Parts: sequence; C-alpha cells; structure tokens
Amino acid sequence: MAWFKREKKPIEQPTPPEERRVRTEGLWVKCESCRTIVFRKDLEANLYVCPKCQFHFKMGARQRLEMLLDGHWTEHDAGMTSTDPLKFVDSKPYTQRLKEARKKLGMNDAILTAEGQLNGRPVVMCAMEFGFIGGSMGAVVGEKVTRGIELSIETRQPFVAISCSGGARMMEGTVSLMQLAKVSAALAKLDDEKLPYISVLTDPTTGGVTASFAMLGDLNIAEPGALIGFAGPRVIEQTIRQRLPEGFQRSEFLLEHGFLDAVVHRKELKAYLANALDVLMG
Repeated sequence: MAWFKREKKPIEQPTPPEERRVRTEGLWVKCESCRTIVFRKDLEANLYVCPKCQFHFKMGARQRLEMLLDGHWTEHDAGMTSTDPLKFVDSKPYTQRLKEARKKLGMNDAILTAEGQLNGRPVVMCAMEFGFIGGSMGAVVGEKVTRGIELSIETRQPFVAISCSGGARMMEGTVSLMQLAKVSAALAKLDDEKLPYISVLTDPTTGGVTASFAMLGDLNIAEPGALIGFAGPRVIEQTIRQRLPEGFQRSEFLLEHGFLDAVVHRKELKAYLANALDVLMG
C-alpha cells in the first residue's frame, strides 16, 4: 500500500519580488535615447556612452577628473562647505539637503577643484557634480572656481572648467547670484595674464552657470546632445508663445548658430583638450 501513498513535499515559496529586484538592481541601465538595455560594466568601460546610439550619460565630477587627468591629481579646497544664510526651507530644510547630498556623494559641495596633468601638461581643472542639488552654484561653488582661477594665475597653468549645472542655488538667494560677477571678474584677470581658459559644457548647463563662466572660455566646447541655455525650453515656449525649433538649446544647434566652437565626443575629449592647450599655450 505504500506504493499508493503520495508524500507531501513542502511547497517552495517563490522568491519575493523585492529580493529578486535587489539581486539585479543597478546591473543594467536603459539608454534614455534609444531605450537599449546596457550592462552597467560595459557602459562604464565605454565612458558612459551608449554603444548603440552614442547617447552621452551624465558623469560624476570625480569620474570626469579621472577620465581627463593623468593618474594622480591633487584636490584643492575640499573642506569648504555651504552655510544656510537664509534659514531656507521648502519641502525640507536646506541644511538637511546639504547633509543628504554630502553623505550620498562623499563631497562637500557641487564642484571639485583639481591640479594635475593632462597628457603631460600641468593644468587646473574644476568639475561640477549634478547629483549635488542639481549642480547648483552657491557661495562655495563660486568661491572654489574663483580660487581655481587664482591658482592658475599663481602657477601659470591653463584653466579648464567642466560645467554640469541647473544654475544658481536659490536656497542662498543673492549670495548665490553674486558668484556670477565674482567668477567673471576672476576670469578677466586670467585673460589679462594671457593664460587660456577652456570651458567644457555638458548636459545640462543652464541658468547662472551659463550666464557666467560656462560661456566665457577662450574655447567653448560641448559634448554631443548637451542641453545648454539660460532658461529652459518650456519656460521660453510659454513666454514667447511659439514652438521652438527641433533640437533648440542642444549643443549641435548652438554650434550651428555660433554659440560654441566645437562639439566633441567624450572619447575624443582628452586628446582634443590636449591639442587645444598646445595651441593656446604656444
């Protein structure tokens, strides 16, 4: 009779969706342009450029410095931190936003200033971090860019700025807007010293950053498809009540209309900067 007995096996419980998602989360990335699913490691090896459509993903400030500078580089003014002069609160206090951004990114504000070498040539380079409150320019960002320019003058090195920003930081009010004039004045001194400044504009570069140092380079270059402008396209459309041209405020459109000197693919950017510095430095 034992032949006719069916042993009851314990029913295996399916893996909860949350656990399955955790195991694969972050391993794959969907391209924002062509919707292709790309393995993250392959994307990183390709400098965060989609292998199918060449769409340029956003890069962090530290990743950009590692991509462009030769090996070791020295960070300056790393300890500078923003205060809360207006005691600003929207959906959460400004101090809490700062604390969360610092913990997430491991940096004190939305920019890194580095001194290193680019293809063997000494250079001072600033790179903005969009992940830090939208790469907005507050007192610290303006001060670090200004100090980077002053370091260039002191050491007689060219200056390179990589912009990736949503504009001025509204949480700091007038203090933030003052940075536009301060940085522009520092660049005027750099020009008086006959030292070159190359501005690299990435997606996005908007607002007060575009209205100040991002568009003041001796050479203004951008990555393909980057959104560059002061106000956003939707704001402009709603203001002038007209439909904007296709690709308006993208780097290719700006190059065609004389606002940029070149649009350079990310893989070619380091070589392009090196050649440009050789020409500008004689």
